[in-house]
Amino acid sequence: MEDLAEHELRRSITDADSPAWHTRGAAGRRLAAAPHIEVVAGVLHRLLLDTKDTGVTSDTAAALLARKDLAGLRAVLASRATASDEATADQLAAELDCDPRWTAQEDDAELITQLRTLTTDTDPEIRAEAQLRLSRLRRQEKQPTPNP
Repeated sequence: MEDLAEHELRRSITDADSPAWHTRGAAGRRLAAAPHIEVVAGVLHRLLLDTKDTGVTSDTAAALLARKDLAGLRAVLASRATASDEATADQLAAELDCDPRWTAQEDDAELITQLRTLTTDTDPEIRAEAQLRLSRLRRQEKQPTPNP
């Protein structure tokens, strides 16, 4: 008898090809929650780069970033680095910039540590994206806070 998790994984992979954006977005969320996203990295990458609807990109990226792990962040950075469609690239950048870990003090350190780790990734595009995110953070830290 087929394992329920295996069945869900196969269904999600099939749903990733649906003509309906909400079905593809749901597939992205489910696949992003898989314990070992490396197994479905190609499908996730395709969903992150969905040029038909940025809702799919947003849903998938948000779910990957919600994992709060290196694999999820790496997947989003890899897609951002290779996005050729401007709307998709902008949506990925927005998801990265709006990651709630930027605003939570304890999670901020975790995210910075992950970005620093990814600046030494074997993929030069991921390294560059991680360095870009860190440099933006440094610029934000140097900005004076306005007086209320």
